[in-house]
Amino acid sequence: MELILGPWPWYVGGALVALIMVALIYLGKSFGFSSNFRNLCSALGAGKSCSFFDFDWKAQRWNLLFLVGSVIGGFVAAHYLSDNQVPAISESSIVQLKAIGIESAGAAYSPSEIFEVMSVKNILILAIGGLLIGFGTRYAGGCTSGHAISGLSDLQWPSLVAVIGFFIGGLMMVHVLFPLIF
Repeated sequence: MELILGPWPWYVGGALVALIMVALIYLGKSFGFSSNFRNLCSALGAGKSCSFFDFDWKAQRWNLLFLVGSVIGGFVAAHYLSDNQVPAISESSIVQLKAIGIESAGAAYSPSEIFEVMSVKNILILAIGGLLIGFGTRYAGGCTSGHAISGLSDLQWPSLVAVIGFFIGGLMMVHVLFPLIF
């Protein structure tokens, strides 16, 4: 159990990701979570009213299975393989987060100031963030996992551009927008 509960070294996780990507490239498949939303909509019949969803979703069943396995795996890990440990973050991050009102920094897994109290502000932040992520994945032609793992493994130029954009967007969020919101 200690092997499962403890963190794995980067070279084990990296080797497993590389092995999976080589297998997917060999099989002619691409990996990404956001494509599952399109698959689900197509499976539920959205292709009858919108050409974007009119495709053979059954060819992507393996990706839907991966999505279901990820949800089940996350549930099992959180409820049966975790003792609710708090991730270690640097002292300077804790100080900076506390300076903007996140008092639970370093003491909770996620900021309780944002996720435990469902105020109108928090609901708006989550809803607007979700819409922006959904728009961004469609605009960029995929999500971070699809571009950063699958696209870069395929040496796709658009994926490199998208990943650079993801990093720039993340830096802008943390250093410009986050202080304005909180």
